[in-house]
This record gives sequence, structure tokens and C-alpha cells, in this order.
Amino acid sequence: MLSKQELIDVIEKCNNLSALGPNKLTWSHIKSIIKNKECIFKLLDIANVCIDLEHWPSHFKTSTMVIIPKPNKSAYDSPKVYHSIVLLNTIGKLFKKMIGECFQFHTIANNFVHQSQLGGLKQRSTIDAEVILTYIIRLGWVKNLITSTLAFDIAQFFLSLNHQLLPLIFDKAGLDHKVSNFFKNYLVGRKTKYCWNDFISLIFNINIGVGQGSVLSPILSALYLSSIFQILEKHLKILNIPISMIPFVDNSLFVSQNKSISLSNANIFCSYKVISSLLLKFGLIIKHEKTDIFHFSKAHGPFNPPALNLSPLDGPSLLPKEIWKYLGFIFDHKLTFRNRIDFYSNKAISTIKCMKLLENSMRGINPIQKRQLYRCCALPIALYRFSLWFYNKSPTYYHFNILRKMQRRATL
Repeated sequence: MLSKQELIDVIEKCNNLSALGPNKLTWSHIKSIIKNKECIFKLLDIANVCIDLEHWPSHFKTSTMVIIPKPNKSAYDSPKVYHSIVLLNTIGKLFKKMIGECFQFHTIANNFVHQSQLGGLKQRSTIDAEVILTYIIRLGWVKNLITSTLAFDIAQFFLSLNHQLLPLIFDKAGLDHKVSNFFKNYLVGRKTKYCWNDFISLIFNINIGVGQGSVLSPILSALYLSSIFQILEKHLKILNIPISMIPFVDNSLFVSQNKSISLSNANIFCSYKVISSLLLKFGLIIKHEKTDIFHFSKAHGPFNPPALNLSPLDGPSLLPKEIWKYLGFIFDHKLTFRNRIDFYSNKAISTIKCMKLLENSMRGINPIQKRQLYRCCALPIALYRFSLWFYNKSPTYYHFNILRKMQRRATL
């Protein structure tokens, strides 16, 4: 049962500036409404009855999708140069936020989610994935092992989740039948219409997958993937393949540690073959063109690891690059993070240059305002996720030298 405190906690986090849904009700309106205790309990009654009756009302399933062109594009002849905003019933969004918070808490508390699954879950973010990866790499270096990683991406992940399979996964996880039946009803009968400038399309059905931006999508996708990774672990154990996994929503990572890169490549190839076959059975496909391999070694001198040929699996031949970008982070094979500090320092300098736009012909911004802007806007960019390269006894001369140069540019 959803409680009064859960409703209050959820609505306090809602942004009053969010776009209006079909019912034209803003979050500030709802925040005013719940000041009345009777209204709070009426809202709670509706939310709890939805779960008790295993039913999600049809007006909560109807949405409007607004198509917005991305700025500064040379041509607008491809879907990639547009992005969409889905407008939903505000009360429905409130109930979904409450159900999502409660559902996520219970699934994680009862170990329904795979222990290595990151992303889309509370207190599990990209920085957690990178800290875990760097820890594994450095631990391997202590044992004189080279760490090899293979990153792969699942194509159209959220749209490909099977509606018939999800309730079976809930039952397998031991969730209450009411919860399972509620989601059976929640996933079907969804409708939307497109809005593009003055054009509004007819309403049509969208009974595929789960909405990528939906509040409930992260936990539903985590449960879906958990069953896949549990089966994968059993397969790899039977085949005696020593591989670690770091899944992050639809981006996953295989990690192999050996003294020989050829042996790691063989382990990764077998693991990739198993996961490709397994995902296909669950109605999912890997984007082979986005698959990357990278090796980490602290060895001095030239480092030219061999390519990994995935052509027998209809994939490309992967040749490791000098730097590797993963989940917004930049890695090199020695974990010096010099490319990373160069990139973010230049980005911070670009932000500093934009401060001149705040000036006018009469006067500029004063030193106190410059300092505030630097600390609030530029410094967080330059020090983005600095915990990966700044730790006890880490070599930081290069990093601080670049940061000092950036700071001197800011004072001019």
C-alpha cells in the first residue's frame, strides 16, 4: 500500500516548470491541492485502488508526443535531428513516480535485481560503474594481469521488451500476483498522437516495449535484464569462462583479466557469442557497430594489442584505439586520464569565454560575479568525476598543471 509520506516525498522532488500534460495540470497546482488532508487521502485511495484492481486507467495511458527539431543542424531530413517530448497526464505521472519508488525499493531490498546491474537504479550511477572498473583494473595490475574490456549496446532496448515475458519474470522473482497483473494491464492499451508545429496527428496505439523516459522503465528494464544475466552467469560457469560483467541499462561490459591478451580475446569472443544468442531468445539484438574493445596495461613502451575478429558472429573486426570513451568517460590504457583532463579543461575554458556574453556596451560583470560564475559553472566541468584520477599517492602533476593554466585563463 502506498502511504501519505511517499506521496509527499515524491511530489516535493517534482519541478514546477515541467511541460503541461493533456489535463493542463501543473505540479504547483498539485502541491497546492495536497495541502488539504482530504485531497491527499483521495489521491492515495485512487493510486492504491489501481493496484488492488490490477488496472491502469485509460486516460493515464494516453499521451501527446511533441516533435522538436534539434538546433544548428545543416539538414532536417533524418529522424536523428529531432527529439521528442512525451506529455502525460500529471496525476498519472504522480502515481507512476510513487509506484516506481516503492517497486524499486522492494525489488532491490529482496535481491530481485542482479547484483552487478547499474544504471536506472537509486544510488547506482555512471560514476559507480567507472569506479568499479578502475578498481578491477588496478587490482589486476597488482597481480601483473592485463585487463581487457568489451562494451556492447542493445539495439532499441526499451522498445523491444516483451510484454508476455515481463509478467513471467515478475512471477519468477516472487512478486505478488497483483503487482504482476497490474503491469500486464499497464503495458497494454497505450495510445499517443504526434504534435509538430500546428499539425496534430490522429490517435494511434503504441503497444510495444516500455517508454524510455517513463519513471517505471528503469526498474522494469533492470528486472528484464536480471533474468538474462543470471542465465548468462550459469552458462559461463558451465563453460568455465572467467568473465566479469558490469551492466549499465542497455550498455554492458565484459571484463577479462589474463597475462595474455590472446587468451582474454578468446574468453571475450565466447562470452559475446553466448550473450548474443541469449539476447536473441529474449527478443533483443546487439548493435554490432557500437561494440568496442579496449585493453588496460601498465607496461612501458609501445602497446599494440591484436584485433578481435567478430565476423563469425556477424560483427566487425575490432581494433583497440588509443583512447576509449565509455559512459561519458575518457580512458587510456595506463589510466593516466590525461586526455580526460585536457578535454574537460578545454570545455571549462569555453564556458569561461561565454561569460563575455553577459556583458553589454555599458558595463561588464564585476570580479565577485566572475568568481561566482567560475565556481558555479566552470569549476564543476573541469573537475567532473575527479575522484577517478585524484586519490592517495596518485601522480597528479600533469592534471594540476593543466588546471592551473585553465584557472589563469579564467582570471584574465
